[in-house]
Amino acid sequence: MTNEIFIPDEIISNKIYLIRDQKVMIDRDLAELYQVETKQLKRQVRRNIVRFSNDFIFELMVQEQENLRSQFSTSSLGGTRYAPMVFTEQGVAMFSSVLNSEKAIAVNIKMIRIFTKMGEYLTDNLSVRLKIEEIKKKLSNHSKNIELVFNYLDELIDKKQQPTPITSIGYKKKS
Repeated sequence: MTNEIFIPDEIISNKIYLIRDQKVMIDRDLAELYQVETKQLKRQVRRNIVRFSNDFIFELMVQEQENLRSQFSTSSLGGTRYAPMVFTEQGVAMFSSVLNSEKAIAVNIKMIRIFTKMGEYLTDNLSVRLKIEEIKKKLSNHSKNIELVFNYLDELIDKKQQPTPITSIGYKKKS
């Protein structure tokens, strides 16, 4: 059994980005977590490329690199010659078979747990958003109904303020 490695959840979750509508991790962040050089990590991936299908790994386009760079206060992506490799959740899971050390397996297990928590959070967040939208619709309908009631009340007040002509009731004299 692998030893438990202490990496705070926040450190891993802060290294997970949403790119192309997928939760992903960048090669340099994975290398840092696995405590290997980025070039060694990429070399291992290229040696085992059959394990990484297109939905497990991709390279960032120039615009995506610029967007990612703008998220950092320093240009931590600056100076890289090659486009960073980006790993989806499945690509990160596949990593345990490429870097086959006890530490790599333990780090990988921790990352998969974080990905799972984030998925649950996003699902919960989506259901909360849907409920909020439902409440907004109800409130919108209620406000329309309340506005209608106030319009009727205004009409009643206007009618009450206008004096109604008094018609006499009784007998008329014949002339």
